Amino acid sequence: MAVLQTAYTDQVAPGFAGMVANAETSNRITRTNEDSASLPFGRAVFRGAQDHGCTATVGAGFLGISIAHEALGLLAGATPDAFPQNASVPIMTMGVIWVNASVAVAKGDQAYVTSAGLLTNVSTSNTILTGWVFDTTTAAAGLAKLAKR
Repeated sequence: MAVLQTAYTDQVAPGFAGMVANAETSNRITRTNEDSASLPFGRAVFRGAQDHGCTATVGAGFLGISIAHEALGLLAGATPDAFPQNASVPIMTMGVIWVNASVAVAKGDQAYVTSAGLLTNVSTSNTILTGWVFDTTTAAAGLAKLAKR
């Protein structure tokens, strides 16, 4: 029998990008991914060109953060941990969710998204995610909770 895993870490990761962080009140919607590229879990999602469409392209019409979907099947050639084109994307419009911060952040910092779609606390040349703040502190880029209450 093949060995699948031979090494284990001492501690389990607290979360992963796109994972709902807790049971606080939240609001969730679903839209269809219009991007030809896959839309990753835990990313800022914006209104698409079509009715009920969405895109990861930074622009007007911020909707929320894409929620990870553990039952999403991985097709041959598909990007892992991302929604392919025309997939239904669950989006958190209010609540607490794990994301990958692109820089060190502190709890209470306002959240912004770069033109590349990365989440940051730096306002210069970035798009504000109104109402969203980092809920945890990181010493460098990495996993952080993002909240809108």
